[in-house]
Amino acid sequence: MFQRLAATFLPRPSLFPAVGLLIGLAIGPSMSARAAGPAPAVPKGSLVIAGGALRADNATVWKTIVDLAGGRGARIAVFATAAGNPERSARFVAEVLRGAGAEPFIVPLAPRLKDSDVRKAADDAKLAAQVAGAGGAFFTGGDQGRITAALRRPDGTSTAVLDALWAMYRRGGVIAGTSAGAAIMSSTMFYEGQAPLPTLKSGITEGRDIAPGLGFIGDEVFVDQHLLVRGRFARMLPAMLARKYRLGLGIDENTAAVVTHPDGKPGLSIQVIGYKGAILLDLGQATVDAARPAFNIANARISYMDAGDRYETAGATFKPGGDKEKIEDAGPAASGAWFTPDILGNQAVVDLLWKLGAGKLPKATGIAFGGPASAAPERGFEFTFSKVPESESYESNRADTYSVYRVRLDVKPIRMKQPLYENE
Repeated sequence: MFQRLAATFLPRPSLFPAVGLLIGLAIGPSMSARAAGPAPAVPKGSLVIAGGALRADNATVWKTIVDLAGGRGARIAVFATAAGNPERSARFVAEVLRGAGAEPFIVPLAPRLKDSDVRKAADDAKLAAQVAGAGGAFFTGGDQGRITAALRRPDGTSTAVLDALWAMYRRGGVIAGTSAGAAIMSSTMFYEGQAPLPTLKSGITEGRDIAPGLGFIGDEVFVDQHLLVRGRFARMLPAMLARKYRLGLGIDENTAAVVTHPDGKPGLSIQVIGYKGAILLDLGQATVDAARPAFNIANARISYMDAGDRYETAGATFKPGGDKEKIEDAGPAASGAWFTPDILGNQAVVDLLWKLGAGKLPKATGIAFGGPASAAPERGFEFTFSKVPESESYESNRADTYSVYRVRLDVKPIRMKQPLYENE
């Protein structure tokens, strides 16, 4: 069935009059010797990185993908490589892209695809030419390890299709992905990533928790997805420290980050679009107390970027979107301090950041513990969020939206006496 779908959506030969020339110039012998010659320093293309659970009715994200691929009629390659059911996933994405005005074609490259030879397909010259000649590519969700295993040979070198994706991206195409398709965007990705609390407790293991991604966003930013609904900002911290990342971009569900290189310069422009927002972590000033065996970090910066907000890495500057106005005079101080007993809960970190940003209190605290049956239930972590001179907050008077930038974040290990319940 997948082969029939692919045949339905694959480009007609007449659409590629220069396929032979394209494959020879962009994917042929010159690609195998790419390291010997200088590659373009800055891609001309764009990335649309969705945090998972991307709904068919999210017109803003789908239209952005189509527009960046060339507008109505743009050819977009659909990769269901990560999917457990690639036929169904590819069909869904192709239908949504077609409804948004694109002309999608399905790339038959998936380990779960019946009667398919992934290794052969990944180095198929005709298939690679079709990808290189497209205006964009879209990677579905699933298991990100299936994507990297399919697009890289066992010795770690790039396949013809991966080289084609880079050629398309460098000349101005868009590479988009959701969930697993987002994880592959950074040079390091979560592989068999654990939940946030176990990650903080047990640390990061190379090859199990993290592994090489495809690196389309470059080496500057670490990417994670399903961010706010699963509290994953916390698991980004040890991963970023392990691989020495300064910036971490965590994108929520049904939301996307559009990443471009403005004016062809090395820095990135990151704009959030869609339903909710994204967390940006900056460890440029962060420190770790090596004398403590448990995970800890001090003086990190955490920001919440709402839909419409933009961040420029070159100047480390934020620009709030829409009609947001800066909160110059915070509301009355609350009694006590802002606190949540489950900082890793759904939207908990954003809610706490907003209370801190919109009020007069200088500090907020959240804690994270596992259940009585979890490993080492007495061990947990305290997250302290503090306003610093560079902290800023914005809100919209027309919609229930807000942004909070550059809040200090400190995390330290704590213990809770067990058992929690005793007979009276």
